[in-house]
Amino acid sequence: QVQLVESGGGLVQPGGSLRLSCAASGSIAIIYAMAWYRQTPGNQRELVATITNGGSSNYADSVKGRFTISTDNAKTTVYLQMNNLKPEDTAVYYCNTVLRRLGSNNPADYWGQGTPVTVSS
Repeated sequence: QVQLVESGGGLVQPGGSLRLSCAASGSIAIIYAMAWYRQTPGNQRELVATITNGGSSNYADSVKGRFTISTDNAKTTVYLQMNNLKPEDTAVYYCNTVLRRLGSNNPADYWGQGTPVTVSS
């Protein structure tokens, strides 16, 4: 089994900051990449940022310069530092990872449970 446990969401005023965390655990052989997505009611889930196990990162245009994705040294926990938050950043944020489980030959997608972020005064 593989689990992704997220934390760090909440209510913040415009211009404020939040840091999301997502810890992966279980029978993991290798993590290829980790990412953060977000979703608002009635809309599709959108990619916010990704980071590979080599450290390469990419961001949606809407968050470039404000959000930073990173991992811990073990590369099993991914963080999303969100600065200068705007009301349009309000969404449920989901952690995603592409990994290969122990005993498996194929990579698979796993998702966290989602953590809500509300940016409002």
